[in-house]
Amino acid sequence: MRYLLLVCCAGAVFGQGTEPKPKAEDYEVHAQAKDAAVGAEFTVHSFSRGEQMFIAKDYLVVEVAIYPPKGMTFDVHNSDFTVRVNGKKPLLEAQTPASVVSDMQHPEWKQPGGVTAGAGAGVGNTGVTIGGPPVNSSPFPGSPPPGTKTYPPVEIPRDNPSGVTKEPVRPDELLFETALVEGPHHSAVSGFLYFPFRGKVSSIKTLELLYEDAVLNLR
Repeated sequence: MRYLLLVCCAGAVFGQGTEPKPKAEDYEVHAQAKDAAVGAEFTVHSFSRGEQMFIAKDYLVVEVAIYPPKGMTFDVHNSDFTVRVNGKKPLLEAQTPASVVSDMQHPEWKQPGGVTAGAGAGVGNTGVTIGGPPVNSSPFPGSPPPGTKTYPPVEIPRDNPSGVTKEPVRPDELLFETALVEGPHHSAVSGFLYFPFRGKVSSIKTLELLYEDAVLNLR
């Protein structure tokens, strides 16, 4: 219960949705609803940002974007959206991010293509002897003293020359950050929506997203 409260607070603070494309027509499917244009993309079970991607296996995930008329303020709510699978009822209702996180346990999260990084530099043996005078000095100028061991130079990876390890992103944080932000908006807004579905995706022949009077054919 305490964990759920914490992630709910995190969602309230960090929720920002995704970056909407310039116009609704830039999405795979789009339509003009009564009060706004809407674009959408069916991502099956995945939600992502950049190279960070996770799977919500018990949900159908749709990224939506809403474009109101210029100068108009409009309210967005998850309950505004439903999906219809294979033309049948009941319709699936979009769930809140908090509901999705509370429904999923950590072993259920998967990251098929996240960011990975490793340290790119280290410190070798300095060859310093503590507690006595140097012995067996080098017989040849520029050569190492007898008995000392040399190490090859450390190879610096080209893709991460600084050697700084990136902090891994938490899937619940990313879900909150990229979910569609509810409330009043003054310009285009976009984010992921989650519809509960435990069947096989291969069984879905048609998938329709319903928003106001618009119907978007996702599949």
